[in-house]
Amino acid sequence: MSSKLSRLDFLRFSALGASALILPRSVSAAMAPKKAKKGDANDQVNVGFIGLGQQAMYLMNGFITIPNVRVVAGCDVYDIKRARFENRVNQYYAEQGVKQKVDMYIRYEELLAREDIDAVVIATPDHQHAIIAIAACRAGKDVYLEKPLTFTIYEGQQLIKAVRENNRVLQVGSMQRSMAEFIHAANVVREGRLGKVSLMKAHVGDGPRPYDLPKQDIPEGLDWDLWLGPLADTWHYNHELNPLILENGADECWGAWRWYKGLGGGYTTDWGAHMFDIGQWAIGKDGSGPVEILSPSSSPYECLTFRYDNGIEMTQQQFDGGKQGIKIYGENGWIQVCRGEFLASSPEFMPSEVDKKAMYETNVPHYQSFIDSVRSRRDPSVPVEVGHSSCTVCNLGNIAYELDRPLQWNPIVQKFMNDPEATKLLHYEYRKPYTLG
Repeated sequence: MSSKLSRLDFLRFSALGASALILPRSVSAAMAPKKAKKGDANDQVNVGFIGLGQQAMYLMNGFITIPNVRVVAGCDVYDIKRARFENRVNQYYAEQGVKQKVDMYIRYEELLAREDIDAVVIATPDHQHAIIAIAACRAGKDVYLEKPLTFTIYEGQQLIKAVRENNRVLQVGSMQRSMAEFIHAANVVREGRLGKVSLMKAHVGDGPRPYDLPKQDIPEGLDWDLWLGPLADTWHYNHELNPLILENGADECWGAWRWYKGLGGGYTTDWGAHMFDIGQWAIGKDGSGPVEILSPSSSPYECLTFRYDNGIEMTQQQFDGGKQGIKIYGENGWIQVCRGEFLASSPEFMPSEVDKKAMYETNVPHYQSFIDSVRSRRDPSVPVEVGHSSCTVCNLGNIAYELDRPLQWNPIVQKFMNDPEATKLLHYEYRKPYTLG
């Protein structure tokens, strides 16, 4: 692929870049929706959930408590997940003395066809994200989409188009951006208090591994074909991919699809969508990305390494403490942030006592940011362009693992430079009849 920009590329990605320069959400406004809102902050927002696994249950527990938000529908391809969701929602509303019916669906298209649903929460496996989110945009629904944004880089490019062409609000589930410790870390860097940053160590974890779970019989009540969606029908079922529900109502494990090549992106996308995301946010690379990606065998650090045009490097490697997090080095010192923890080389970089108190609270306003944006028609705290640039870094890392060599990337036009082999890995062939349309 040529490294030269065509006029079409320039116009297309200049427009993308402009929309990705997200100011505070009170400033960056989306276009008016097809379905006009009254503008009253008390307007009821009806929400449907698509994908009802363990993460969806956590999300539902938060959304259902927001004033004037009603959970009215759920969708999943597994009957036990639908039953659990329906029971939990009905129990909550009964305890609150609220008359509210929740309808359940196997096919997401039926949920999206409902005119009374304003927004959807999508918490399916990653390979279904793009198809469902794009369909939701075209159906006039606003979208809360779990991270990582999409399964492939190409899908993310197409989702951006769908969000903007249909004037939708899309919030990415990068909840760390609403956590006080990570907000403080980004501010320390962005305000120049560390001085010139040279290195960021992001502890994420390994990339995906070959699928080696044994084949099992598909249980009654699970539509395996719908679960596969655009993936090839050669993938066999194992209960760890779509976990069973224990007696206490929790999933027996996190869906193991995330750890296997071809089904998920490993820790690179699962935790990279959190920690690489914070790194890019801190150094002002939202909507952009690295220019070079080094596999462990080609990196001087002997680990996955991203290089940016400003000279900063971000590595995937463990640092003191062993937790997933990020450690940022500047000429004036360093800071280290993990969930619920903030360390620094000097007290001057530590959060204030007021910030420390807020840091350890568990009620994060990430869902509220989305609902506020649905009502105001303004971009939320993590809009689609930001989610895409963070997801792109993760996928670039896995492509470097796959090819085991350095990659040259142009984040402006989102293309590999003169590298047809890497370009083929920007997407995969959907099985028929699935398409992004």
